[in-house]
Amino acid sequence: MTANARTIGEIPQTLTGAPKVLEVRGEVYMKHADFQTLNRSGDRKFANPRNAAAGALRQLDPEVTRARPLSFFAYAWGELSEPLAPTQWESLRHLEAFGFRVNSLTQRCEGVDALLDHYRRIEADRAELGYDIDGVVYKIDDLAFQARLGFRATTPRWATAHKFPAQTAWTRLEAIDIQVGRTGSLSPVARLAPVNVGGVLVSNATLHNEDYIAGRDSYGAPIRDGRDIRVGDWVQVYRAGDVIPKVADVDLSRRPDGAVAYAFPDKCPECGSVVLREPGDSAHRCTGGMACPAQAVEKLKHFVSRGAFDIEGLGARQIEAFFTDDALPIREPADIFTLARRDSENLSKLRNRDGFGAKSAANLFQAIEDRRRITLARLLFSLGIRHLGEVAAQDLARHFRSWNALKRCADAALPAAQRHMRADAAEAAERRDATLEGRRAAVKKVRDAVWEVPPLPPESSAAWEDLVGIDGVGAVLATSLVTALAQPRERGSIERLIAELTEILPPESRAADSPIAGKTVVFTGTLTRMTRAEAKARAESLGAKVAGSVSAKTDYLIAGEGAGSKASKATALGVNVIDEDAWLAMIDA
Repeated sequence: MTANARTIGEIPQTLTGAPKVLEVRGEVYMKHADFQTLNRSGDRKFANPRNAAAGALRQLDPEVTRARPLSFFAYAWGELSEPLAPTQWESLRHLEAFGFRVNSLTQRCEGVDALLDHYRRIEADRAELGYDIDGVVYKIDDLAFQARLGFRATTPRWATAHKFPAQTAWTRLEAIDIQVGRTGSLSPVARLAPVNVGGVLVSNATLHNEDYIAGRDSYGAPIRDGRDIRVGDWVQVYRAGDVIPKVADVDLSRRPDGAVAYAFPDKCPECGSVVLREPGDSAHRCTGGMACPAQAVEKLKHFVSRGAFDIEGLGARQIEAFFTDDALPIREPADIFTLARRDSENLSKLRNRDGFGAKSAANLFQAIEDRRRITLARLLFSLGIRHLGEVAAQDLARHFRSWNALKRCADAALPAAQRHMRADAAEAAERRDATLEGRRAAVKKVRDAVWEVPPLPPESSAAWEDLVGIDGVGAVLATSLVTALAQPRERGSIERLIAELTEILPPESRAADSPIAGKTVVFTGTLTRMTRAEAKARAESLGAKVAGSVSAKTDYLIAGEGAGSKASKATALGVNVIDEDAWLAMIDA
């Protein structure tokens, strides 16, 4: 990719006055005029500038990339050896001085009204820009404020996209197919008569779930005025964010005679297992687990992805090939780490397969060996447990610090998690009952079952409180984690993987000599000298664990203005309660 990017004329080859380390981020694109010239001059016709630009960057030969008319806008940076400037605006000016092209429409605005005015001006001129654009991005200018706001799991809190209204088109729905994801969710996909939507030929679109097809939301209230979607219908299609095709509406006046309402399958189309829809969940899910080929393949793809084990040479395409390989199959994560051993015992050597030579096979085996040591956070994220993303995996790793500690807590918390699931089912059914009559008896039956169960063992309650008390971990994630580890097939697969690893590394110890290293702290009320996110980040940088609720394990409750029930509970438990000034004095801030 680097060699290909260097062929783009708008990326300078030498920089003057730049920091020793400078990672520039931006976007490669193709202008409309250049795209039309490319399509006129070549044998291959591209569907749109976006695909043409993306394909050019993926070429194995940089000279092929050089022949494509690509352009580049710089808009951000990654790793730096020293700051560029104190603000986003000034930093972009530095990138310009280094020779990078920055979009001329970038503007520093004072206030929300100025932002919206600039958005409307760009929207009005959108067709005349000469390149595709689907909206604008608002960013906080002060980089110190950006650092204080921090990040969510996948997006920054200091930036947000404001998209332009989507373009739409009408076409015929030819079929509805079901795809099974790695968590077992059944996703209906519309197969469409190809139609051009905003310059892109669309033939597939998401239909979300059973309720969306039926013309209602998850609570039973009508959407699209209750109009359902049927095979043979004429449907309105748009591209959400100018990327993801979706079905917006249906034209009942053009519905063919004999069109029947769509019946969602009750068996998995991949493995035939029973399909269930849990109360409160919008999706149907296959119960086959790792026995379902679709789930197994998608879980394996996730396992080797960048944020997980990130095994070089083992991507999605290779996973699909190994999954169906009878001689050297990979059907679960542990199989990856036995691949070299099985290859040496098998007469059908990997180096003799298509796509592999002696060198590439040796490189793959070495890449696998290098991943026998993995951080706890990466291990947790790699398991593909529903609701467990990278940020939550890091939160769990910081709290438990070892796989065995987390496993013991999850096992102990199982009875509490099961009770929570039953109570959640009753509550979800009760909510739906507000719009769907006839469910009252079912609601009563479920709720009675919840309260008839015997009292929880104290160790289960304590383990559950420990889990949900972790800042960033709620009841939904805790239930998903506990129940996943309680499934015999899933647990067996994980234990076989753990047996193949040589070391699971805890998070780096930070500031072990600080006065709060190893302590559990909880913040409540309104802090006046820093945001809650900033306080959490500061505490964690000093080696503390930040919890979301008070328990007997809490060492300090930092009470800001308006502290309420948490402060009362901390006092009752004998937890040390301090105000914001005492907290800042303690950490010497």
